[in-house]
Amino acid sequence: MKPIINATTTPLASIFGSGFLVIVPILAGAVGPYSVLAMACVCAMAYAVGSVIRFNIRYAEPILRDQPSEVTLSLERSSDLALVVAYIVSVCLYLHILAAFVFGGWSVDSALNEDLLTSAVIILITIIGIVKGLDTLGSLEKWALYITLAIIALLIVGFGVSDWAAWRSPSGIEMIKALDHTPWEILTIVGGTLIVVQGFETPRYLGERFPADLRISASRWAQIISTLVYLAFVALALPLLHTLNGKYDDNSLIALVGVVSGFLVIPLVVAAALSQFSAAVADTLAATGNLQVATYGHIGSK
Repeated sequence: MKPIINATTTPLASIFGSGFLVIVPILAGAVGPYSVLAMACVCAMAYAVGSVIRFNIRYAEPILRDQPSEVTLSLERSSDLALVVAYIVSVCLYLHILAAFVFGGWSVDSALNEDLLTSAVIILITIIGIVKGLDTLGSLEKWALYITLAIIALLIVGFGVSDWAAWRSPSGIEMIKALDHTPWEILTIVGGTLIVVQGFETPRYLGERFPADLRISASRWAQIISTLVYLAFVALALPLLHTLNGKYDDNSLIALVGVVSGFLVIPLVVAAALSQFSAAVADTLAATGNLQVATYGHIGSK
């Protein structure tokens, strides 16, 4: 049981760091009352892409180890390097979201403060990785994920209690309307939310730490767990979105949680910081694995 838990930690950390903080306002602005359906479609698409990753773990990796053609090797190496660049962008995105929620919770959010905190955390990750190695970051990632999941569960319960009270009130539950978008805009916005369930691909690049069967199971379980959590989170937050009066931004979830209970705002900010940090660590580990594979081990993890 412990090996599968350890292997599932990295993809789960990447998935939840990718956007549970912003998915509700994004879908609310794009599709309004159809947010749950849109979330289900995004998760289904992600699972289909994940099945390709799992297929590659089982069948492509042995071929790549068995003297494939130069064309195959070149394609694999170029895709690995492209993904490293994507991971770098993702890490910066996660840490900027971290900074936005930390400073937004204290009402001192600014572009300069976000840049300074983002840079500070990147430097911290770099120093820990060089001095202690990335295994240390992996343990930090694991505990950050556990705390994040506990806080997400607390938020889901809070949303559920508030929804139940609204449903029993004389006015009932008030549903929102989507903002005015063209069909193409809706399609691109919802399609872009695929990044919030991104992270299932990270086991593909953790071959140094886990065997193939374990990585396949970890990727699959990470997608199943995240799908259930995301659907519950979006469904229970939806009846409260009318309190935002159609104003959706990066920090909208703080205002939404504040409507439920002011006591939940601090746990949300903590979850924001931990989830984005653990996601940044997860993608750092995956990018390192990519670089090791692409350079045939000539670049070490440190």
